[in-house]
Amino acid sequence: MKKRVIFTMVIIFTVLAYGIACSSNNVKANDINKKIGWGIKRNDNHEQPDLGKENQELINKYNGIAMGNKSDKNVYLTFDLGFEAGYTEKILDILKENDVKACFFITAHYVNTAEDLVKRMIEEGHDVGNHTVNHHSLPEISEEKLRKEVMDLHTAIYEKFGYEMKYIRPPKGEYSERTLQICNELNYKTVMWSFAYDDWEEKKQGREEYGKGKILNNTHPGEVMLLHGTSKDNMNILDECIKKIKEDGYQFKKLDEFKN
Repeated sequence: MKKRVIFTMVIIFTVLAYGIACSSNNVKANDINKKIGWGIKRNDNHEQPDLGKENQELINKYNGIAMGNKSDKNVYLTFDLGFEAGYTEKILDILKENDVKACFFITAHYVNTAEDLVKRMIEEGHDVGNHTVNHHSLPEISEEKLRKEVMDLHTAIYEKFGYEMKYIRPPKGEYSERTLQICNELNYKTVMWSFAYDDWEEKKQGREEYGKGKILNNTHPGEVMLLHGTSKDNMNILDECIKKIKEDGYQFKKLDEFKN
């Protein structure tokens, strides 16, 4: 009888221990895939903004890009392009006239509908970055689907242009440690930003002075500037902004030249 009680207790403790271990593993899995929305606290005084401790630590841990060296007056210009709104050709003209290279983060929809513009980006020395096939929030999808979202676009770009992408920007600015880790494994460097403004909404166009103010008041050393190529305002103010930023002593650099 005594042996049976001891045996029963051993089984109970084993089951409890297994349950605790499983629960702990689930907590760890949930922690590593905790969705984080990228956010910054601007200074509006040409000083580097506050990226937030968690943001900075995770980006550094996985060798990502968010903001460069505060001692160098470098600006890294990037555009997000989920679709073509009719402004990219002029944007490319302005960049060419000012001898500025940028990184364009595109989706599958973009390359499928504006292949000629993607070809031009590559031919004129710009970087083309991966914004995934369908623009899903990466922490919300499975690892298998995440890999497919990244690599299907990667393969399509390589097959069409012989161009191998190496930079990725998480759609909606939503990421987790898990997504950084997986993208790293796929030989991609995650690129966030240290400046952006509300330029993407079609209903918020026609505010060119507002846009210029946001861009020029927040220029800072090591800036990774995010603009949306779907903004007519950005197309209209880009030339003036580039010229003023250069006048203020800044240099536009490619992501390949990024300095921490």
